[in-house]
Amino acid sequence: MKIVTVIARILLGLIFFVFGLNGFVGFFPAPPMAGVAGAFIGALVSSHYLYLVSGVQLISGILLLINRYVPLALAMLAPVLANILMYHATMQPSGFPMAILTTIFWAILVWRYRSHFTSLFVHKAG
Repeated sequence: MKIVTVIARILLGLIFFVFGLNGFVGFFPAPPMAGVAGAFIGALVSSHYLYLVSGVQLISGILLLINRYVPLALAMLAPVLANILMYHATMQPSGFPMAILTTIFWAILVWRYRSHFTSLFVHKAG
């Protein structure tokens, strides 16, 4: 299981490092999109909100690759992955398999580091 964890961590780190860096550098040209998906991405770009999302992806990817603060990186990626899944499920289904794959990698890592997240599931705090 340790080898699976390392592979999942490195692959997830690479994916989010590359796509996070792409948000700043733009080495993967994005084809023009129409419809709701185009309007959504257009709103992210024009509002500069894409820089925040790309920054979270980049920082999380780096943390996963250097194997430091992995639970923090996983917590930062949770809302990003939720948005990626919903975007591909509702607006651009062609990218849904990659979204599922990254979510599987994330779930493997969350399971491995589950002891770091147990305090979040306290029924009554204080």
